[in-house]
Amino acid sequence: EDLAVAVSPTEWPWWRGPQGNGVAQGSAPTHWSGDQNVRWKTDIPGRGHSSPVVCGNAVYLATADDQAETQSILAIDRTNGDILWETIVHEGNFPTARVLHQKSTNANGTVACDGERVFAGFLNSQSIIATALDLDGAIVWQETLGNFNSKFGYAPSPLIYKSAVIFAADNRGGGYLSALNRKTGKTIWRKARPAIATYSSPIIARVGGRDQLLLSGCEQVVSFDPLTGSQNWSCPGTAEATCGTIVWNDSHVFASGGYPQNETICIDANGNKVWSNRRRAYEPSMLLYDGALYCLNDDGIAFCWDAATGKEHWVERLDGGKSFSTSPVIAGGLIYAVNAGGTTIVFHASTSGYREVARNQLGNDTFASPAICNGTIYLRVGESRNGRQEVLYCIDGAGR
Repeated sequence: EDLAVAVSPTEWPWWRGPQGNGVAQGSAPTHWSGDQNVRWKTDIPGRGHSSPVVCGNAVYLATADDQAETQSILAIDRTNGDILWETIVHEGNFPTARVLHQKSTNANGTVACDGERVFAGFLNSQSIIATALDLDGAIVWQETLGNFNSKFGYAPSPLIYKSAVIFAADNRGGGYLSALNRKTGKTIWRKARPAIATYSSPIIARVGGRDQLLLSGCEQVVSFDPLTGSQNWSCPGTAEATCGTIVWNDSHVFASGGYPQNETICIDANGNKVWSNRRRAYEPSMLLYDGALYCLNDDGIAFCWDAATGKEHWVERLDGGKSFSTSPVIAGGLIYAVNAGGTTIVFHASTSGYREVARNQLGNDTFASPAICNGTIYLRVGESRNGRQEVLYCIDGAGR
């Protein structure tokens, strides 16, 4: 059953946008501040690193209230910022703080929307639990995917492919990939993975003339058949733990990580290593654009390489001491990179050298990646006021 989702260029319906590669359609504002080019801003209850997704007339994200021990999905009106609904998906049974990384939250994963349902995966009751909600916020189905022996928490975002929604859950107790029917929640296939803690989201890429389900981590890059879960190939590389999502073109895939090893690797469509280096993007995902591979690392350094050969075009230290936990987005030939201090650095996607356009500050910290669609930027930030308050900003160039 082929239920491919039609995505409008005015939407950003899941992690890394319509194509899953962090590339937006059209351009976006380049300058803003707390009171410039902000259409609306909305206080978000709780805390999460779930990035905003935009589908239909709503922005969806996940959040968690550590005091109340609730994990929730929110829908926000994309025109005015009103909260349309908040559905508590889980109450109680949170992981203990010692199995969460200091940067982690109980709502790390970005939700996915197929135009009829919103899908989310949470770590709760020492398991990964998948939930589907309808667009009014009612829970349609909920399925426990398996046990999860947490080292630092749960990070991956769900992936939509044809009739399936796919979840990755690599962990120390034995990882797994699970594909569920989007309408019913019934398991289509399940694939065992190594007993290693790693954090990347899976992605579907059309490489070598076929759809491949790609995932890094466990010291390998692996390709699966997304319809059956059977393995196409495995290539040694990256690191034990990776966080970024793989990028690709028609003929090659590119992965980077991680901990404790450092490697960025280029692999052909059949799993053969083409080139590699000893750099890494650990938390952020990379960008592939116009034949160039862009990498931001945790130390605030940006690299630009030739995708075909790995030759370094340039390297630039963007900000002393400011790390990147978010993944960059390209819009209108410009890269939008948000550092952990809440500064969005806008620079040209160009192989001829680093050329900065703007720096824009919002709030005090940012750990969620931006969504950019229809000329508008949606950004989840943390602000310091009577403690820490999360805010979702809608930024457009209309100067309102």
